[in-house]
Amino acid sequence: MNHSMNLSSAAIQGMGTALPVHSVSQTDIAELIASSLHDRPDLARFAKRVFKSCGVDTRYTVEPSYLGTLEHCRYLPSTDESDIPTTKERMNTYKQEALPLGIEAAQKALQDANMSPDKITHLITVSCTGQYSPGLDVLLIPQLGLSPRVNRMPLIFHGCAAGLKAIQMARDIVQGAPGSQVLIVCVELCTLHFQPVKERESLFSASLFGDGASACIVGAPQSQDLHYLDLGTGYSVLLPDSTEDMTWEVGNHGYDLYLSPRIPKLLGVHLEEELRQLLQSEELPELWAIHPGGRGIVDAVQNVMNLEDEQTKYSREILRTVGNLSSNTILFVLNAMRAEMAAGQRPSTEGVAMAFGPGLTAELMKFTYVPAFSPAVKEEKDHALL
Repeated sequence: MNHSMNLSSAAIQGMGTALPVHSVSQTDIAELIASSLHDRPDLARFAKRVFKSCGVDTRYTVEPSYLGTLEHCRYLPSTDESDIPTTKERMNTYKQEALPLGIEAAQKALQDANMSPDKITHLITVSCTGQYSPGLDVLLIPQLGLSPRVNRMPLIFHGCAAGLKAIQMARDIVQGAPGSQVLIVCVELCTLHFQPVKERESLFSASLFGDGASACIVGAPQSQDLHYLDLGTGYSVLLPDSTEDMTWEVGNHGYDLYLSPRIPKLLGVHLEEELRQLLQSEELPELWAIHPGGRGIVDAVQNVMNLEDEQTKYSREILRTVGNLSSNTILFVLNAMRAEMAAGQRPSTEGVAMAFGPGLTAELMKFTYVPAFSPAVKEEKDHALL
């Protein structure tokens, strides 16, 4: 594949991530939930088991309520449930906390791409954990110094697959309108939707999700000094007979999330065929950016595609250190992957990215890590031209 810079190519040129100031260990939050189930010792024991085995060590939250004792946590009352935050209260917190995280991630992405804000032509904002209008897209424009004429596209309520969906939308924009520069900003405050545990099923989602923001800039590569990710073909597919296996609905006390324990099995059954469809007759790539929806999901992809541990380490490490950040997570994985490739001075390397959301939807995309030209290489090329 020729990765010389041209107007028809689309690449992730810069990335940025941001986390809230409050971190909470998985052990501490498991104890908090277990203590809220003092009248259900069987469920408390099961909670500790689920939290210990899901592959998460630490998560971040905008809500300091989780850092103290049960008496101070309105989200997990052990007796009186009349004080649980309403959806309106949670949305007010979202409105207050989402913007600063989005700004931080976006500014890092602009700096990483060495790009002036006035060069941005399109803004895609992504979230499934909060809604208000005028929304995050409108508020980011003056804060980042974007043009008031920037083309805004909020992508809401698409769940964990939405980050990669936004990247594929941005690729299509750039290829259809050469010269475009698309800023994607994802913000998810998942911990605002914690609710009292009533049954085993709710523990799976409670054990996984954290808060954070991510951003990237997609456009034709502007500089040979950047380590970038060239975006290849990709598509979105609905997996059969899985509509009820991941649901996300607005309730009176936050959004109600249901994750079926069947999800890893469904991916194991259907994913290989879809990846073969994406890759055609090409060899399997070296790089695998897997959305770590949970340990079981990464296990399923690794098993069905016969991947080495080295190929899934980025996904597992993000899950371990920050949890599942919904739409953000794939950008955290890609950012960590690119950083290690750059630090190791790795050559151009093929990869595939994937993320999964309600539907069940699978977003699949090919990409290539392209290293920056080193000064020595540049001098050689310049000398050869003389």
